[in-house]
Amino acid sequence: MANPLTSPKAVRELLERHGLFADRRFGQNFLVSEAHLRRIVEAARPFTGPVYEVGPGLGVLTRALAEAGAEVVAIEKDLRLKPVLEETLKGFPVRLVFQDALAYPWEEVPEGSLLVANLPYNIATPLVTRLLKTGRFARLVFLVQKEVAERMTARPKTPAYGLLSLRVAHHAEAERLSDLPPGAFFPPPKVVSALVRLRPKGVPDDPELFALIEAAFAKRRKTLLNALSGAGYPKARVEEALKALGLPPAVRAEELDLEAFRRLKALLYTPV
Repeated sequence: MANPLTSPKAVRELLERHGLFADRRFGQNFLVSEAHLRRIVEAARPFTGPVYEVGPGLGVLTRALAEAGAEVVAIEKDLRLKPVLEETLKGFPVRLVFQDALAYPWEEVPEGSLLVANLPYNIATPLVTRLLKTGRFARLVFLVQKEVAERMTARPKTPAYGLLSLRVAHHAEAERLSDLPPGAFFPPPKVVSALVRLRPKGVPDDPELFALIEAAFAKRRKTLLNALSGAGYPKARVEEALKALGLPPAVRAEELDLEAFRRLKALLYTPV
Protein backbone atom coordinates (compact mmCIF):
# COMPACT_ATOMS: atom_id res chain seq x y z
CA MET A 1 0.00 0.00 0.00
CA ALA A 2 1.47 3.35 -1.05
CA ASN A 3 2.28 5.71 1.79
CA PRO A 4 0.15 8.89 1.57
CA LEU A 5 3.08 11.04 2.74
CA THR A 6 5.62 10.09 0.08
CA SER A 7 5.35 13.28 -1.95
CA PRO A 8 6.72 16.78 -1.30
CA LYS A 9 3.24 18.23 -1.85
CA ALA A 10 1.65 16.01 0.84
CA VAL A 11 4.43 16.80 3.32
CA ARG A 12 4.19 20.53 2.64
CA GLU A 13 0.41 20.47 3.16
CA LEU A 14 0.70 18.45 6.38
CA LEU A 15 3.27 20.85 7.83
CA GLU A 16 1.25 23.90 6.79
CA ARG A 17 -1.91 22.48 8.33
CA HIS A 18 -0.11 22.20 11.67
CA GLY A 19 1.69 25.54 11.27
CA LEU A 20 5.08 23.83 11.18
CA PHE A 21 8.26 23.80 9.11
CA ALA A 22 11.26 21.48 8.78
CA ASP A 23 13.72 22.58 11.47
CA ARG A 24 17.41 22.43 10.51
CA ARG A 25 18.40 22.28 14.19
CA PHE A 26 16.94 18.78 14.31
CA GLY A 27 18.30 17.75 10.92
CA GLN A 28 14.77 17.43 9.53
CA ASN A 29 14.78 16.23 5.93
CA PHE A 30 11.71 14.04 5.53
CA LEU A 31 11.92 10.99 3.25
CA VAL A 32 9.39 11.27 0.41
CA SER A 33 10.56 8.49 -1.93
CA GLU A 34 8.29 5.44 -1.90
CA ALA A 35 10.94 3.30 -3.63
CA HIS A 36 13.62 4.13 -1.05
CA LEU A 37 11.14 3.69 1.77
CA ARG A 38 10.43 0.13 0.59
CA ARG A 39 14.16 -0.54 0.28
CA ILE A 40 14.77 0.48 3.91
CA VAL A 41 11.98 -1.78 5.19
CA GLU A 42 13.27 -4.72 3.14
CA ALA A 43 16.85 -4.16 4.34
CA ALA A 44 15.63 -4.32 7.96
CA ARG A 45 13.72 -7.60 7.69
CA PRO A 46 13.17 -9.97 9.41
CA PHE A 47 11.74 -8.15 12.41
CA THR A 48 13.03 -10.58 15.02
CA GLY A 49 12.89 -8.05 17.85
CA PRO A 50 11.47 -4.62 18.69
CA VAL A 51 12.34 -1.89 16.18
CA TYR A 52 13.61 1.43 17.49
CA GLU A 53 13.32 4.43 15.21
CA VAL A 54 15.16 7.67 16.00
CA GLY A 55 13.79 10.85 14.46
CA PRO A 56 10.48 9.59 13.03
CA GLY A 57 9.69 13.10 11.82
CA LEU A 58 6.25 12.87 10.22
CA GLY A 59 5.93 9.11 10.74
CA VAL A 60 6.48 8.04 7.11
CA LEU A 61 9.01 5.29 7.83
CA THR A 62 7.32 4.50 11.17
CA ARG A 63 4.07 3.75 9.39
CA ALA A 64 5.77 1.64 6.72
CA LEU A 65 7.52 -0.42 9.41
CA ALA A 66 4.30 -0.94 11.36
CA GLU A 67 2.45 -1.96 8.18
CA ALA A 68 5.21 -4.52 7.55
CA GLY A 69 4.62 -6.08 10.96
CA ALA A 70 7.32 -4.39 13.07
CA GLU A 71 6.80 -3.55 16.73
CA VAL A 72 7.99 0.08 16.65
CA VAL A 73 9.22 2.41 19.38
CA ALA A 74 9.69 5.85 17.78
CA ILE A 75 11.89 8.35 19.63
CA GLU A 76 11.43 12.00 18.65
CA LYS A 77 13.11 15.03 20.20
CA ASP A 78 10.94 17.72 18.55
CA LEU A 79 7.79 18.10 20.66
CA ARG A 80 6.21 20.27 17.93
CA LEU A 81 5.68 17.07 15.94
CA LYS A 82 3.52 15.39 18.60
CA PRO A 83 0.13 16.34 17.03
CA VAL A 84 1.44 15.43 13.55
CA LEU A 85 2.62 11.99 14.63
CA GLU A 86 -0.57 11.36 16.57
CA GLU A 87 -2.46 12.09 13.34
CA THR A 88 -0.28 10.16 10.87
CA LEU A 89 0.17 7.12 13.14
CA LYS A 90 -3.41 6.91 14.42
CA GLY A 91 -4.50 3.28 14.55
CA PHE A 92 -0.96 1.90 14.23
CA PRO A 93 0.63 -0.05 17.10
CA VAL A 94 3.51 2.37 17.62
CA ARG A 95 4.89 3.62 20.95
CA LEU A 96 5.92 7.27 20.73
CA VAL A 97 8.63 8.54 23.07
CA PHE A 98 9.41 12.26 23.09
CA GLN A 99 13.00 12.41 24.25
CA ASP A 100 16.52 13.16 23.09
CA ALA A 101 17.77 9.87 21.60
CA LEU A 102 21.24 10.47 23.05
CA ALA A 103 19.69 10.42 26.55
CA TYR A 104 17.63 7.27 25.95
CA PRO A 105 18.57 4.20 28.10
CA TRP A 106 19.81 2.10 25.17
CA GLU A 107 21.68 -0.26 27.47
CA GLU A 108 18.29 -1.45 28.78
CA VAL A 109 16.56 -2.33 25.48
CA PRO A 110 15.86 -6.04 24.84
CA GLU A 111 18.66 -8.09 23.32
CA GLY A 112 18.08 -8.66 19.60
CA SER A 113 16.52 -5.21 19.08
CA LEU A 114 16.74 -3.44 15.71
CA LEU A 115 17.40 0.19 14.83
CA VAL A 116 15.71 1.39 11.63
CA ALA A 117 15.91 5.13 11.07
CA ASN A 118 16.50 8.16 8.91
CA LEU A 119 19.01 9.45 11.44
CA PRO A 120 19.39 13.17 12.14
CA TYR A 121 22.81 13.91 10.66
CA ASN A 122 24.12 15.75 13.71
CA ILE A 123 23.78 12.75 16.07
CA ALA A 124 24.40 9.83 13.71
CA THR A 125 28.03 9.08 14.61
CA PRO A 126 27.77 9.30 18.44
CA LEU A 127 24.45 7.44 18.44
CA VAL A 128 25.57 4.54 16.23
CA THR A 129 28.80 4.25 18.26
CA ARG A 130 26.81 4.01 21.48
CA LEU A 131 24.32 1.49 20.09
CA LEU A 132 27.14 -0.76 18.89
CA LYS A 133 28.78 -0.61 22.32
CA THR A 134 25.57 -1.80 24.06
CA GLY A 135 25.64 -5.19 22.33
CA ARG A 136 21.81 -5.19 22.40
CA PHE A 137 21.15 -4.88 18.65
CA ALA A 138 20.79 -7.61 16.03
CA ARG A 139 20.76 -5.14 13.12
CA LEU A 140 21.04 -1.43 12.50
CA VAL A 141 19.63 -0.07 9.23
CA PHE A 142 19.78 3.68 8.77
CA LEU A 143 20.20 6.65 6.49
CA VAL A 144 23.17 8.97 6.99
CA GLN A 145 25.20 11.41 4.93
CA LYS A 146 27.12 9.58 2.21
CA GLU A 147 30.37 10.91 3.69
CA VAL A 148 29.58 9.28 7.07
CA ALA A 149 28.57 6.03 5.36
CA GLU A 150 31.92 6.03 3.52
CA ARG A 151 33.77 6.48 6.82
CA MET A 152 31.80 3.64 8.43
CA THR A 153 32.64 1.21 5.63
CA ALA A 154 36.13 2.46 4.66
CA ARG A 155 39.11 0.15 4.17
CA PRO A 156 42.73 0.82 5.22
CA LYS A 157 44.85 3.12 3.03
CA THR A 158 41.82 5.19 1.92
CA PRO A 159 41.09 8.84 2.86
CA ALA A 160 37.83 7.97 4.66
CA TYR A 161 39.44 5.31 6.87
CA GLY A 162 39.79 6.17 10.53
CA LEU A 163 38.47 5.76 14.07
CA LEU A 164 34.81 5.36 13.00
CA SER A 165 35.72 2.72 10.37
CA LEU A 166 37.55 0.69 13.00
CA ARG A 167 34.81 1.12 15.61
CA VAL A 168 32.24 -0.24 13.16
CA ALA A 169 34.56 -3.05 11.98
CA HIS A 170 35.22 -4.10 15.58
CA HIS A 171 31.53 -4.52 16.37
CA ALA A 172 29.80 -5.33 13.08
CA GLU A 173 29.74 -6.38 9.46
CA ALA A 174 28.97 -3.18 7.53
CA GLU A 175 27.32 -2.65 4.15
CA ARG A 176 26.59 0.53 2.24
CA LEU A 177 23.47 -0.61 0.38
CA SER A 178 22.55 2.38 -1.79
CA ASP A 179 22.84 6.14 -2.17
CA LEU A 180 19.86 8.51 -2.07
CA PRO A 181 19.78 11.78 -4.01
CA PRO A 182 18.69 15.00 -2.28
CA GLY A 183 15.39 14.80 -4.17
CA ALA A 184 14.38 11.74 -2.12
CA PHE A 185 13.76 14.13 0.79
CA PHE A 186 11.71 17.22 1.60
CA PRO A 187 13.20 19.69 1.99
CA PRO A 188 16.11 18.32 -0.09
CA PRO A 189 19.41 18.36 1.86
CA LYS A 190 22.57 19.76 0.31
CA VAL A 191 24.26 16.36 0.46
CA VAL A 192 23.77 12.84 -0.90
CA SER A 193 22.59 10.30 1.68
CA ALA A 194 23.30 6.59 1.95
CA LEU A 195 21.55 3.54 3.35
CA VAL A 196 23.79 1.52 5.68
CA ARG A 197 23.19 -1.86 7.30
CA LEU A 198 25.27 -3.05 10.24
CA ARG A 199 25.10 -6.63 11.53
CA PRO A 200 26.67 -6.70 15.01
CA LYS A 201 29.00 -9.63 15.76
CA GLY A 202 28.48 -9.69 19.52
CA VAL A 203 32.00 -8.43 20.23
CA PRO A 204 32.28 -6.46 23.51
CA ASP A 205 33.77 -2.99 23.70
CA ASP A 206 37.56 -2.76 24.15
CA PRO A 207 38.41 0.61 25.76
CA GLU A 208 42.19 0.02 25.65
CA LEU A 209 42.06 -0.80 21.93
CA PHE A 210 40.07 2.32 21.11
CA ALA A 211 42.22 4.56 23.30
CA LEU A 212 45.14 3.33 21.18
CA ILE A 213 43.29 3.83 17.89
CA GLU A 214 42.11 7.30 18.91
CA ALA A 215 45.69 8.28 19.76
CA ALA A 216 46.92 6.80 16.46
CA PHE A 217 44.52 8.90 14.37
CA ALA A 218 44.62 12.09 16.47
CA LYS A 219 47.59 13.30 14.44
CA ARG A 220 46.76 11.58 11.18
CA ARG A 221 49.63 13.04 9.15
CA LYS A 222 52.26 11.94 11.65
CA THR A 223 53.84 8.50 11.64
CA LEU A 224 52.19 6.03 13.98
CA LEU A 225 55.36 6.04 16.10
CA ASN A 226 55.26 9.82 16.57
CA ALA A 227 51.49 9.93 17.10
CA LEU A 228 51.56 7.28 19.82
CA SER A 229 54.70 8.54 21.56
CA GLY A 230 53.19 12.05 21.48
CA ALA A 231 50.10 10.63 23.21
CA GLY A 232 52.17 9.16 26.04
CA TYR A 233 52.96 5.64 24.84
CA PRO A 234 56.67 4.88 25.54
CA LYS A 235 58.53 5.46 22.28
CA ALA A 236 60.94 2.55 22.69
CA ARG A 237 58.03 0.22 23.43
CA VAL A 238 56.17 1.37 20.31
CA GLU A 239 59.32 0.91 18.21
CA GLU A 240 59.73 -2.64 19.51
CA ALA A 241 56.07 -3.45 18.87
CA LEU A 242 56.16 -2.14 15.30
CA LYS A 243 59.30 -4.15 14.63
CA ALA A 244 57.70 -7.30 16.07
CA LEU A 245 54.74 -6.80 13.72
CA GLY A 246 57.07 -6.35 10.74
CA LEU A 247 55.94 -2.75 10.25
CA PRO A 248 58.35 0.00 9.12
CA PRO A 249 59.11 2.90 11.53
CA ALA A 250 57.43 5.36 9.12
CA VAL A 251 54.12 3.46 8.97
CA ARG A 252 50.98 5.59 9.45
CA ALA A 253 47.80 4.67 11.31
CA GLU A 254 45.72 4.48 8.12
CA GLU A 255 47.84 1.56 6.89
CA LEU A 256 46.84 -0.77 9.75
CA ASP A 257 43.70 -2.86 9.68
CA LEU A 258 41.73 -3.82 12.80
CA GLU A 259 43.65 -7.04 13.40
CA ALA A 260 46.99 -5.18 13.22
CA PHE A 261 45.75 -2.70 15.83
CA ARG A 262 44.63 -5.59 18.05
CA ARG A 263 48.09 -7.18 17.82
CA LEU A 264 49.74 -3.80 18.48
CA LYS A 265 47.57 -3.33 21.58
CA ALA A 266 48.50 -6.78 22.86
CA LEU A 267 52.20 -5.96 22.54
CA LEU A 268 51.92 -2.52 24.12
CA TYR A 269 49.75 -3.63 27.04
CA THR A 270 51.65 -6.83 27.86
CA PRO A 271 53.76 -6.30 31.03
CA VAL A 272 57.47 -6.16 30.31
